[in-house]
Amino acid sequence: MHMKDEKWKSLLGLANRARKIISGEELVIKEIRNNNAKLVLIAKDASANTYKKVMDKASYYNVQVKEVENRFELGHAIGKEARVVVAVLDDGFSKSLTKLL
Repeated sequence: MHMKDEKWKSLLGLANRARKIISGEELVIKEIRNNNAKLVLIAKDASANTYKKVMDKASYYNVQVKEVENRFELGHAIGKEARVVVAVLDDGFSKSLTKLL
């Protein structure tokens, strides 16, 4: 566990409490399409299908994607069990997260 690890997680937690993130494949793709997603976080253990779908959509709409270790790390950061994909809907949070990841 590096300090840097902890930092992005607590930041994502803050973004979550500020209601600036959404999770789940369908919702994330919808927000990418609506140009609301500023940054997408995807777990390295996402299914190949989900991974491809999210990556294709994000690259088409020019949304940056960052990988995180696994679905449990991503989920725990926002107080959930496991999350495969999360979108950040706020510029400030996404800029800070991009620096940390």
